[in-house]
Amino acid sequence: MGMTDNLLSTTQLIVTALLFFGVLVVAVRQVDWRALRKDNVLQHSFFGAAVVLGFLWQLRAGLSPGLSIHVFGITVVTLMLGWGLAVLAGLLALVITVITGREPLLMFAANGLVTVMVPALVSHGIMLWERQRNFRNFFAYIFVCGFFGAGIAVACAGLMMCIMLWTAGVYDFSELVHEYIRYLPLFMIPEGFANGAFVTGLMVFHPDRLTTLDQRRYR
Repeated sequence: MGMTDNLLSTTQLIVTALLFFGVLVVAVRQVDWRALRKDNVLQHSFFGAAVVLGFLWQLRAGLSPGLSIHVFGITVVTLMLGWGLAVLAGLLALVITVITGREPLLMFAANGLVTVMVPALVSHGIMLWERQRNFRNFFAYIFVCGFFGAGIAVACAGLMMCIMLWTAGVYDFSELVHEYIRYLPLFMIPEGFANGAFVTGLMVFHPDRLTTLDQRRYR
């Protein structure tokens, strides 16, 4: 999902830009750049994820003006790369959508916040929760971090986008409920399935690609 039209006020654009750059600075500092330079597999995962997301986000369905939906895929990228690199990969993908005309440049910070940063942070938080619970069955990682995490991440992103449009006066809250929020559970299901299925495949065939997976914990 993303905002395909410039519907935010100047104040909101400034606030979202400040939040965007704040999260971006933290994400950049989170990345182990030395390890990235030395690890060719991680580099391939990073750039591959950016390209795949960039083309995946070309496929979307338009709803009301300014609203569109598409599969994020950020959760699996977060589990693969960690949230810092996932944010950077997602922003590179967003650059692709701007270049192809699918997203307006003026809305880059707002869409980066909604489409990339919020789902990455939510997915990271759910992964940390699963780790703190110290589950011993690897299905916990698949279902909690993959399926459940992706569904919650897309719901949080969708709600944040609705709040931004509501506070901008673009839609009444009742309109957002009727046009968008009541369909969020339907968006959560394919998002959870797509990310969960991909996480399952990686865990079975290439568990080393999941940098957030601690294989020693699971029996």
